[in-house]
Amino acid sequence: MTKPAENDTSVPEGLARCGARWALLIFGWANVVVGAIGIVVPGLPTTVFLLIALWAFSKSSDRFQAWLWEHPRLGPPIRAWHEHHVIPLRAKMLAAVMMSASFVYVTFFVAEDWVLPSIMAAMLIPSAAFVLSRASQAPETAEVPVQSDQ
Repeated sequence: MTKPAENDTSVPEGLARCGARWALLIFGWANVVVGAIGIVVPGLPTTVFLLIALWAFSKSSDRFQAWLWEHPRLGPPIRAWHEHHVIPLRAKMLAAVMMSASFVYVTFFVAEDWVLPSIMAAMLIPSAAFVLSRASQAPETAEVPVQSDQ
């Protein structure tokens, strides 16, 4: 996906009069709302819902896609993931703690045998490995000094 055009407020081709456009708009805004709730509710991710919203807007409204991409508060984590696959250290640690706590809770208080914890471990270990293996900061861009001919 490329950066949305700044002044383009058109609807993507093929969806101008389609019911799918409205469904995608509603789906996109629902994800923006859940993402915004995730800002204040510990353990509820924000960026993943904003990425889903960005995708839905990319299929239904260039204007809302650009709005979300350029938003001063919501845009930076979206751009960081899109451009560098960066997950902030705080988010990675929170994800690891929540996955571990869920596993411990289910293992000791819910599961009656080894099957459920095994299934959870099979899902959580690769998920945690993926999240923890992503960069925590965008790479520094080295500025090339400009030399004049004088």
